[in-house]
Amino acid sequence: MFEWSDEDLMVRDALRAFVDKEIRPHIDELETGVLPPYDITRKLLSTFGVDAMAAEALEKELEAEAAGTKPTGGGGGGNMSSSMFMILNIELAGVCLGLVGSMGVSMGLTASTIRGKGTLAQKKRWLPELVTMEKVGAWAITEPDSGSDALGGMKTTVRRDGDEYVLNGQKTFITNGPYADTIVVFAKLDDGSDTPMRDRKVLSFVLDKGMPGLTQGKPFKKMGMMSSPTGELFFDNVRLGADRLLGETEDTGTDTRGGEGAKAGFTAERVGIAALSLGIINEAQRLSIDYARNRTLWGQEIGQFQLIQLKLAEMEVARINVQNMLFNAIERTKAGKPPSLAEASAMKLYSSRAATEVAMEAVQLFGGNGYMAEYRVEQLARDAKSLMIYAGSNEIQVTHVAKGLLRG
Repeated sequence: MFEWSDEDLMVRDALRAFVDKEIRPHIDELETGVLPPYDITRKLLSTFGVDAMAAEALEKELEAEAAGTKPTGGGGGGNMSSSMFMILNIELAGVCLGLVGSMGVSMGLTASTIRGKGTLAQKKRWLPELVTMEKVGAWAITEPDSGSDALGGMKTTVRRDGDEYVLNGQKTFITNGPYADTIVVFAKLDDGSDTPMRDRKVLSFVLDKGMPGLTQGKPFKKMGMMSSPTGELFFDNVRLGADRLLGETEDTGTDTRGGEGAKAGFTAERVGIAALSLGIINEAQRLSIDYARNRTLWGQEIGQFQLIQLKLAEMEVARINVQNMLFNAIERTKAGKPPSLAEASAMKLYSSRAATEVAMEAVQLFGGNGYMAEYRVEQLARDAKSLMIYAGSNEIQVTHVAKGLLRG
């Protein structure tokens, strides 16, 4: 794949029309956190039939699982192989990064974890409303003291109590946390043994909004991505039936810390960061080209100045590189050979840096106007910076890439 197909471009143009009509007029409300993104997201999914397609695909998948067969389909890989999904991320990210981030965690990470680890009964119980965004999902792994050491530094625990479990602890930086209806929570099993906390088994549970002992904190005030509500979750003796334990078994095989399940989520998330980065690069470049053509100094368009041309040219280099990374990931996933975690980390590391550099150069190109919210490039700069931290800081990406290389 070296360019978008005609069908892809039709989808892109339709998305742009929706964005101009339904999202841009509400940017200020979304970006101040006054307007949660969920109703606009549902309208988007409904307009393009994504909710109906997702519901139909899930129904076939569950029917096939119940019959003991595999549903027919492509090479696997889910959203990483879908050019339509990539285009959706790209087009939304350049206008309202938080909206697509919120949607991705709900329909992506939360739903895929239940899909991958849940029993058939659990999938039927929670997935139908998640895949259509009728209900909002959250994926709770990060804690105040764990940072990039998400699994090893985890302190949230569950202990057995008869036929139930009791959950205690705290999670933070949880996308959709303040409003989530369905929450996948990772916790260490407290079995009363002397096993060090770092080495204890990690289990995952599904919680529903309003459960006794569950508190969902208010949205944080952030530097960017205000359109994606982020907050804390508190668990105070939350009683959980065994039917809420994903897989309904404590047997995690050799994956005692839940790393393999989390790794699949991290890989998809980091490839997704490249799509979000491309969206920011595209929009920053578009705004910069338009400004360079229309802004005049000393009697000529600033686009005639070589230093301005250098900025535009470097934006184009970044755009080509990140887009080619995505094309490669799409084709490999369709072929059944998706990027490894190390490769996804490399994509995330490069693309988030590129998006941040492009957005900051756009602010510089606009001069004083670039520092004003009216011109939108300052929003792109704030949003782009989040991509260097989100889905694992860029420093931890370096570690994943290097370890992948050293393993050979």
